[in-house]
Amino acid sequence: MKTVILGITLMMLTAVSFAQEKNKKMTMEVDGKCIMCKTRIEKAALGVKGVKYASWDIPSHQLSLIIDERKTDPMKIKTAIVAVGHDTKELKATEEAYNSVHPCCKYRDDDTDDSHAH
Repeated sequence: MKTVILGITLMMLTAVSFAQEKNKKMTMEVDGKCIMCKTRIEKAALGVKGVKYASWDIPSHQLSLIIDERKTDPMKIKTAIVAVGHDTKELKATEEAYNSVHPCCKYRDDDTDDSHAH
């Protein structure tokens, strides 16, 4: 009986570990405007343990990621991004963090695209 229970337990643990992908691709929307925003957003995302790849597209505002789900999750990445002053759909940067970005990076009140300004 002990071996049956042990076997079932091991099978369940194995299934749980396979449910989390080592190289999961995902995207999320992140507000920003220019090449300086791109650098800041990507650096913040890559600073999260488990993020293997991060590329933010200026026109679409989409952050493409490859992450190790065993080490991180989307909310940890979003938390790092709002900490450097960029809003996501679920989380908003504090006024202090937002005000710390370069003046040309202020995206909240300005819908212009400054991607070629730098």
